[in-house]
Amino acid sequence: MEKPNLKFSQLWNLSFGFFGVQIAYALQSGNISRIFRTLGADPHSLSFFWILPPLMGILVQPVVGTLSDKTWTRLGRRIPYLFIGAALAVAVMCLLPNSGSFGMTVGTALIFGLIALMLLDTSINMAMQPFKMLVGDMVNEKQKAKAYSIQSFLCNAGSVVGFVFPFFFTWIGLKTVAPKGVVPDSVIWSFYAGAAILIVCVIYTVLKVREWNPQDYAKYNPTEGEKEKSANWITLLKNAPATFWRVGLVQFFCWAAFLYMWTYVVDAVSETVWNTTESASEAYQIAGNWTGILYAIQAMGSVVWAMVLPRFSNTKAAYAVSLLLGGIGFALIPFVHDQYLQIIPFLLIGCAWAAMLAMPFTFVTNALQGYGHMGAYLGLFNGTICVPQIAAALVGGQILHLVDSHQSNMMIVAGVLLAIGSLCVGMIKDRK
Repeated sequence: MEKPNLKFSQLWNLSFGFFGVQIAYALQSGNISRIFRTLGADPHSLSFFWILPPLMGILVQPVVGTLSDKTWTRLGRRIPYLFIGAALAVAVMCLLPNSGSFGMTVGTALIFGLIALMLLDTSINMAMQPFKMLVGDMVNEKQKAKAYSIQSFLCNAGSVVGFVFPFFFTWIGLKTVAPKGVVPDSVIWSFYAGAAILIVCVIYTVLKVREWNPQDYAKYNPTEGEKEKSANWITLLKNAPATFWRVGLVQFFCWAAFLYMWTYVVDAVSETVWNTTESASEAYQIAGNWTGILYAIQAMGSVVWAMVLPRFSNTKAAYAVSLLLGGIGFALIPFVHDQYLQIIPFLLIGCAWAAMLAMPFTFVTNALQGYGHMGAYLGLFNGTICVPQIAAALVGGQILHLVDSHQSNMMIVAGVLLAIGSLCVGMIKDRK
């Protein structure tokens, strides 16, 4: 039986919690390097802290998906995991930015912050996955495009809010400087505000969304009469189409580049525009706030570029051009010494981000038609997002040594990686 059409309000309610989750994710990605640098982390070991986000993603999301498939409660089967993940995230968001406020030594504060980051990554992934699955469970094929558009809008809106928070709290008067080793109030209160919005969004979802009971779910999601042959991951990877691997190669360079942006860009902007990398200085914390604004501009730029991409007659050309523009944006960062002109590089980076979110899965799903095991293949393809980040994080410190220990030079490294990814797009054979 076909799933019923849902009202716009119902589609909105299914994804509204994504707004709060994405604020938490933006606060994490925009401030983790800043927090650990403030706590006293050496720039050459900074990338190791960034192993945790992709590692937790690759471990937690499949587990939550598998367990929630088998869970039935009065609240549903996805919402309990969403609520538990969000509750844990709220607690950790109140602890993480205070890692330097408990009178611990630098080493102990860094370990405390690392454990808090691991728990935050785990909880955000645990809260994020159910929203994706709710749309798959309850929305029919005709409305899925609209549902994912709503989710995309809320995702970008949440990102912008999370990135802007430290700048906003400084603007209204909270301190952006603190004693050495202590995170400023503007950042701490950004995490408090993000935690409050997250729990409100999740409570709203719990009150407004009613998942189907097992009988209704079985009625609208019947098991296919002819089951696909079982196959393990190794077998699936051996039989994967060439496009799967070629797009994966492009992904490797793209996600490694963005890992280096997230890791080093606060220091890069501070060094280039404010001429300092001293994490206890007011100038460094102002640079951190401004980097949040630049991240928000990147997110808005990616929304605009996503509307331009369909106008390209050649999808591969659109993909390659977008990555090349992003590579140019990265390479420009160390040479733009005016804080407002830094907007231009980040708009260019937004072009690459828009293409990275949309095009790889388009190529891969086209290539997988007729292969079966679509869900398993797409789960495996998520590894092309996580594995490059882990690999890049492991060698980030060594590369930083090679580029004269200037974190601004890591933006040039990121630009070169995106340019190589752009060239690799030519290897993809698109199956319409």
